Amino acid sequence: MARAKAFPNAFGLTVRYAMKALPTAAVIQIMDRAGIHIDASSGFEAARAIRAGVAPEKIQITAQELPVNLQELVAQGVLFNACSLHQLDQYGQTFPGSEISVRMNPGLGSGHSNRTNVGGPSASFGIWHEHLEEVQATAARHNLQITGLHTHIGSGSDPDTWVHCANLSLGLAARMPDVIRLSLGGGYKVARVEGEKATDFDVIGPPVRAAFEAFADAHGRKLHLEVEPGTFLVANAGALIADAADVVDTGETGYRFIKLNAGMTEILRPSLYGAQHPIVVVPRDDSSRGTARYLVVGHCCESGDVLTPAPGNPEELAPRMLCETRIGDAVVIEGAGAYCSSMPSKNYNSFPECAEVLLESGGAFRQIRKRQSLDQLLENEIAG
Repeated sequence: MARAKAFPNAFGLTVRYAMKALPTAAVIQIMDRAGIHIDASSGFEAARAIRAGVAPEKIQITAQELPVNLQELVAQGVLFNACSLHQLDQYGQTFPGSEISVRMNPGLGSGHSNRTNVGGPSASFGIWHEHLEEVQATAARHNLQITGLHTHIGSGSDPDTWVHCANLSLGLAARMPDVIRLSLGGGYKVARVEGEKATDFDVIGPPVRAAFEAFADAHGRKLHLEVEPGTFLVANAGALIADAADVVDTGETGYRFIKLNAGMTEILRPSLYGAQHPIVVVPRDDSSRGTARYLVVGHCCESGDVLTPAPGNPEELAPRMLCETRIGDAVVIEGAGAYCSSMPSKNYNSFPECAEVLLESGGAFRQIRKRQSLDQLLENEIAG
């Protein structure tokens, strides 16, 4: 958190936690106490943050779907970031004469795969940059003052691309005379395994700061910078602890498999993105063991429930060299703090949601989410 709050800036900084990465109330409260604001991806997330104790004025909604509870949330003080011309028009009809922020697609994106690239012509996120005149006409029709500009390009780590996109965003801000704050979004790549390259704030930050200073000299506006890290703040702070429920093989020319008592119902990233997570087998006894190559798979009746895909390719398998595994050993999936408990294929095969435990700074463990019961899983069903 301290590194995010020290992001190089010219004229002030607000750090917003992208709570979609891990929205458990105890985590939201930690961020709030640290002075970090909230980026919500739905009206439900905003309401969830308020229930966790976050002041509404510290929350901004940037959503693909116009929240059904938007009027109630804005009345409480929640900020709104329009992500399409339709959203901007609807907001203007409901809140004419007010201030607003808009999310623009600057025309370029970055990501470690196409599934994590949220900028450029293949992404639906934000208003395409060539529609800026329509944005301004819509705002004028409803007497809206656009004081905030938001862009987000994806989860790539290439500093040149990131800085180039920041300059594209400043180019848009130059044509929007009321803008006083510019959010460059999140997507700061975290290295979970060897060979992955993390985003370095000390590399991307100074050129962005210099660009903001040049903008102020050219346009007389000192823009306030906002950033929205999610993964960066929590990814390597969490782990999924499972058991080896079974160990099987498919013969001499096949594979060895470790079957877990967890899987895509707890961690979907490998199946969805071909994401890589460190995996550590912890023997249940102190016997001497060698190593072997394994595919690690989940407990779902689903061929895609694989935790060892090839990097960036969920269609391909990549066995790992792991400690020789026996049934009952613990298997730890590291780097699971972001987009794991928040983004599982929840309740698939009717597996209940797992528990969450927080390791506090003093070394004590505290349960922050109970294990779901079968009754809770079924409580909204109407039978007969």
